[in-house]
Amino acid sequence: EHLGVPNEPPIDIQFQPSGYLFLASQEGAAKLEATVQLQREEGAQVALLSPTQLKEKFPWINTEDVAVASYGLEDEGWFDPWTLLNAFRRKATSLGVHNCCGEVRAFVTSAHDPIPSAPESARIKYVHIYMPDSLEYQPVACSIVVNAAGAWAGKLLEADGLPRKLCQPHLPIQPRKRYVFSWHCPDGPGLSCPFLVDTSGAYFRRDGIAGNYLGGMSPPEEEEPDPSDLSVDHDYFQEQLWPRLARRVPSFESLRVRGAWAGYYDYNTFDRNGVLGPHPRLENLFLAAGFSGHGLQHSPAAGRAVAELVVRGRFESLDLQRLGWARLEDGEPLQEGGVV
Repeated sequence: EHLGVPNEPPIDIQFQPSGYLFLASQEGAAKLEATVQLQREEGAQVALLSPTQLKEKFPWINTEDVAVASYGLEDEGWFDPWTLLNAFRRKATSLGVHNCCGEVRAFVTSAHDPIPSAPESARIKYVHIYMPDSLEYQPVACSIVVNAAGAWAGKLLEADGLPRKLCQPHLPIQPRKRYVFSWHCPDGPGLSCPFLVDTSGAYFRRDGIAGNYLGGMSPPEEEEPDPSDLSVDHDYFQEQLWPRLARRVPSFESLRVRGAWAGYYDYNTFDRNGVLGPHPRLENLFLAAGFSGHGLQHSPAAGRAVAELVVRGRFESLDLQRLGWARLEDGEPLQEGGVV
């Protein structure tokens, strides 16, 4: 409704309201119960299920080692992210936004002035943008810059022209490669399948209605794959993911892999939470990056928050100051328990 454009087809993001199902072992039970309590206090309809209740509702699950499960009962599921992204872009364009796709490689700031007025801070005056298939750059004058460069947000603050002392501490955001695998299993969970997050960290969900599924799992820190390209390690599915899937859903023992792809998390190595708000020393720079895999879920609220900072100079709808740069300088991570 908000992103509709007059005389254009309505937007269908293909929302599938099948809920999220989190499983917790005995070690993680208290943490999951605390998360559910917080969600309920904020008005979310979430059920806690015992292993017996879990088996009754989802007979295809092996409940071994499951102490408790949480299940979202309404307004929860998944949708097509590409459709949502293009809906935002189309709406913005219809309102007069000029969309230009290029690579930012350098900045010119007030620190380059012959006599800087405030050596402890600076303003970005120009951004050098290189266009595709061109050896030339286009200097763009700007009054406000928003760094929403995702996995490359940290690297962007190391670009030429930004005074190093003003960019400290380093923005701890880096690309992390993650695999998503798709498979077919005619005897799988079927239409009752939610987005399931296992005690092992593996996850999967139904993909359509014809016995297809997709899922993945984040590797341990010491086994992070090389993010220099988006090649897929198919052995990772065979050796790491499939055994966990088949243990939780016995029918997955006979699944057949259909395909796979890789993508990037804009991973905040400090606390896996987004960094959102004004930069402390670059006066006209705002940050919105580092959401570590749940950026799609946060994107409408994050975009609104940045818009309020740009237009009003302050947060209005939600006070998101605790997501700001200060926690990086103070060394106080903002931990979140419900991150996959």
